[in-house]
Amino acid sequence: MIAALSERALILAPSGRDAAIAAALLAEAGLSAVISRTLPDLVNELAEGAGFAILTEEALHTANLQPLAQWLEAQPDWSDFPFVLLTQKGGGLERNPAARRFLDTLGNVTFLERPFHPTTLVSLAQSALRGRRRQYEARARLDDLHRGATKYRSLFESIEAGFCIITIVFDDNGQPVDYIFEEANPAFERQTGLSIDQGKSMRSMGTTPSQHWLDIYGKVATTRQPVRMEDHAEALGDVWVDVYAFPVGECDAAQVAVLFNDISARRAMELALRESEERLRALNETLEHRVIERTSALEKAQAALRQSQKLESMGQLTGGVAHDFNNLLTPIVGSLDILQRRGVGTDRERRLIDGAIQSAERARTLVQRLLAFARRQPLQATAIDLAALIRNLAGLITSTCGPRIWLAIDIDEHLPSARADANQIEMALLNLAVNARDAMPDGGKLTISAIEEHVSDGHSADLAEGDYIHVRIADTGLGMDAKTRAKAIEPFFTTKGVGQGTGLGLSMVHGLAAQLGGGLTIESAPGAGTTVHLWLPVTSAVCDQSPPIPMPAEPRVQRGTALLVDDEPLVRTSTADMLIELGYRVIEATCAEDALSRLEQAGVVELLVTDHLMPGMTGTDLAATIKLRSPDTRVLIISGYAEVDGISPDMQRLAKPFKQSDLALSIERL
Repeated sequence: MIAALSERALILAPSGRDAAIAAALLAEAGLSAVISRTLPDLVNELAEGAGFAILTEEALHTANLQPLAQWLEAQPDWSDFPFVLLTQKGGGLERNPAARRFLDTLGNVTFLERPFHPTTLVSLAQSALRGRRRQYEARARLDDLHRGATKYRSLFESIEAGFCIITIVFDDNGQPVDYIFEEANPAFERQTGLSIDQGKSMRSMGTTPSQHWLDIYGKVATTRQPVRMEDHAEALGDVWVDVYAFPVGECDAAQVAVLFNDISARRAMELALRESEERLRALNETLEHRVIERTSALEKAQAALRQSQKLESMGQLTGGVAHDFNNLLTPIVGSLDILQRRGVGTDRERRLIDGAIQSAERARTLVQRLLAFARRQPLQATAIDLAALIRNLAGLITSTCGPRIWLAIDIDEHLPSARADANQIEMALLNLAVNARDAMPDGGKLTISAIEEHVSDGHSADLAEGDYIHVRIADTGLGMDAKTRAKAIEPFFTTKGVGQGTGLGLSMVHGLAAQLGGGLTIESAPGAGTTVHLWLPVTSAVCDQSPPIPMPAEPRVQRGTALLVDDEPLVRTSTADMLIELGYRVIEATCAEDALSRLEQAGVVELLVTDHLMPGMTGTDLAATIKLRSPDTRVLIISGYAEVDGISPDMQRLAKPFKQSDLALSIERL
């Protein structure tokens, strides 16, 4: 074993046979130990590597602690070397004020009052070694961070310790008021119960950060000095955490890395150990009785510790999942669309094709709902006339709800424009109307109202101060109890029967509102109906009154050469068939480099249709390169990812999956 990862114990106990006895006890527990005669010898052994050290109080009283303090100060950021200090009286600062000097010098120290039971020493030694092993794990994984992004991601997601990188937000007076999550591993989300959105602040996620932690992290960011502490975190469910915060990045970045573990089990074990010792002293019974009780307490504490380490992880929706699903759907939707338009097959076969198309459309809608909940769907947020949208939607809502539901519309006459995506808002209102209908099996009243409302800080929906349009969707249905209401916006939660709902309706609306800068709350009680409150930000922009570009019944036949680039063969094949039917001569390429090579042979092309994210050069970079050679070449980006990062706003984009009519319309708009 190399010195840097040594697990041996160092013992400094110059009086009597303390050192030999301690070494023997550790040996019986399977732990190797080295006895140091003097403090300088101990420092030299520390330089060779060790897992922990056991010291006696009298060995430090008159010794020069400066060399030891210098060694501790020179530790790397990952290291916090553990000590077990055997004291003559008092276990800690409460009963032994003189221990303050040793605490300030040693830092990570556990006090053990003599006399003690051998099992206590062995237990504390094993606990210290486990802590050291976790430091070794952290050190090994931190080293891996410098070997590449792939290894970093594997470390980031696999360590049991919660880890995040945050950027501290200061107000004009230099006081920390919020922090933004740059990174957070799954263990962090499991232990905190928070669902982290990268680039979002605590307040924007609907959680007010504790000023206590803001002050600690703010000090680390400004002083560039790491902090290690154990604290009681009531906000995380009455738990104890071991927190190590250290600065990262440039000095002016105000970024802090936070590494922490839930040590509630360890604290409970330590408390159980202390209580057990007091009981043993008070009982003053036979040694056999004390050993039995002590062993029982240790077994229970260790069982609780093992149980606390068995955490389950929840899978997270990512853009990559949506990308793969959309790539699978694209050739299915495209091929079925071509077969339907050509009218191939018998009547029965055409009905089968129609059914397959409807299933594919439902799958595409499901992906959109998942992306809406995850706040990663591509939105076209513009100024919309929400009053007109609701009135135009009233007929569809009435027919959807049926004759037993009475629909009432109450909209302010002077309602301003809202900043939103009209198509997504229509889908959200329809989802809410369907939920209301299902909550009124015997009929009832559905009221949709909208007013302008000014919101101040501290609003129940955690909205930023400003002007909003407040939309209320109220029904007179069955209502929900508090437990159901609390879980209503969770994905896949539904009170409907099997096959009667996806459980994504409310979660989609909630995610959409948050993505648009608004909010959603639910007010309900059993027998009193349900009211969903939806807030959308007001905008001063003028609504676009221009009619949409009409799509001809039959796509217009084009002329020219199209260069098609996609790394997915099935997507490339189906898209090529669509372009050929539109009249193009198609040149297919598997990547940007292949496309440039084929372009050298083909010369000028009239149209470039390319995937965005591919191995090597991206689609936008390829488009820029081709534009330099041929400025008249039209460019259409097709992508299965929800994100639009890296795609210029003025560049036409078509989301996968798509039909030939969608492709033709996008080309018409170029």
